[in-house]
Amino acid sequence: MNQKVILITGASSGIGKSTALQLIAEGHTVYGAARRIDKMRDLIDAGGRALKMDVTSDAEVKAAVQSIEAEHGPIDVLINNAGYAIYGAVEDTTIDDARRQFEVNLFGLARVTQAVLPGMRKRRAGTIINISSMGGKVYTPLGAWYHATKHALEGWSDCLRLELAEFGIDVVIIEPGIIETEFGEVMIGPMMERSGKGTYATLAAKMKRTSASSYTKGGGSPASVIAHTISKAIRSNRPKTRYAAGKFAKLMIAVRALVSDRFFDKLVMSQVK
Repeated sequence: MNQKVILITGASSGIGKSTALQLIAEGHTVYGAARRIDKMRDLIDAGGRALKMDVTSDAEVKAAVQSIEAEHGPIDVLINNAGYAIYGAVEDTTIDDARRQFEVNLFGLARVTQAVLPGMRKRRAGTIINISSMGGKVYTPLGAWYHATKHALEGWSDCLRLELAEFGIDVVIIEPGIIETEFGEVMIGPMMERSGKGTYATLAAKMKRTSASSYTKGGGSPASVIAHTISKAIRSNRPKTRYAAGKFAKLMIAVRALVSDRFFDKLVMSQVK
């Protein structure tokens, strides 16, 4: 396999860590970046590199990319994986919390992308892989701000693909379904703090039960499913613009495209019990 220099954000857990370990095993030079560098010891042991980087920090992003390019030259593949979800009713969620969601999930991703693009353009080659979600095409109650970031990422990526085509740079969107990661744990606690009491308490309790069963072992697909999908995109000479993978991803995206808003509303709420 043609060895590539790869930077993956959010590599301290879940999809990011699983993907980093697979790509290291395949012989690539992999830099895993995250705020929790202590959580990436296994990446280093496997032969990868670990960088402390907060995607919301201009200085940390610039320093990380410069470090990689100084050692290896332009980055071949950027995997924008860092992100999280805030859930809670729109009425209960502060604008500061909502702004932070966009800062990490969209603007942070854009910041890293801007940093690697000059090197890719100079070489007229590269691949940018953005980890979206089936949530970029569908929606769930109490997830307005999270879904807003993923819907925005879909459109942002489409525009970026057109802008970069003449430079030989591919832009790929990955749309995971339900994956067994920390996602559910990180989501549920703050959601209940925001909306667990008061007007939206009943709906929040239902979402808690639904989410808990979905993201526990056996409730979703393993993160390795997405790691394999990302690897496939990297190996392809002409990758698809989108890959949907993981439990319910292809099904839900297809159904959403075929049915009316009202029908899909009923379908979603039928699963929130």
